[in-house]
Amino acid sequence: MAVRVFMNGCCGRMGRAINEMCLENPTVDIVAGCDLADNTNGLDFPVFKNLNDCDVDFDVIIDFSNSKCIPALFEFACAKKKPVVCCTTGLSDEDMKILDDASKVIPVFKSANMSLGMNIMVELCKKATKLLYPEYDIEIVEAHHNKKLDAPSGTALMIADAIKSQIDTEIEYVFDRSDVRKMREKKEIGISAIRGGNIVGEHEAMFIGGEEILKISHSAQTRLVFARGSIAAAKFVVDKEPGKYDMSCMINF
Repeated sequence: MAVRVFMNGCCGRMGRAINEMCLENPTVDIVAGCDLADNTNGLDFPVFKNLNDCDVDFDVIIDFSNSKCIPALFEFACAKKKPVVCCTTGLSDEDMKILDDASKVIPVFKSANMSLGMNIMVELCKKATKLLYPEYDIEIVEAHHNKKLDAPSGTALMIADAIKSQIDTEIEYVFDRSDVRKMREKKEIGISAIRGGNIVGEHEAMFIGGEEILKISHSAQTRLVFARGSIAAAKFVVDKEPGKYDMSCMINF
């Protein structure tokens, strides 16, 4: 039996990409969605403007929306006792607390990036950090399309957090050096953001030594890579107990 998905943010780029992939996947079926936009052309399931208006039964929620939707979404999910795959980025500490609280009631799958390849990159960065830091400086560069609202990307911060988790000493994220005239400190991880055109997602971690530079990078060619990951996450989390889950739970690196 196909997993029945409620798609929050169904009219957006990622919502439509997930719908496109589900149409070719007999194991997953989007049965309803929610979006404030009126552009529902091409969507063959009911779309609600208000979550609470949904009268369609489903198994799991995939969320690619906006951080402003988080409180209402998780109130809805907890009331329905349905798991959530939260792919929305740019979440605040308050938003993350909502996810933490909800995970006591329902399964909550959260990843800043739903790509399998990206999450393998994160694990490689952890290994490189163990071997190379502090002799090597670490910088992260990310690039996305000109419509992306948050900077740096949630994925860049995910990479930085993974690197930081392997370091015992104090670490400082530096996002802008334009107003400071001083030498780079060892405790810094520089994170730079580029915005332009239709770049789907580019991330590179640089381990810069005196004699060599190691670059670990990932390039998303289409948004379908994130769609594929979110669908896999929905199938993974649908029968889990309440709690917090992420891509590392799936890839078992």
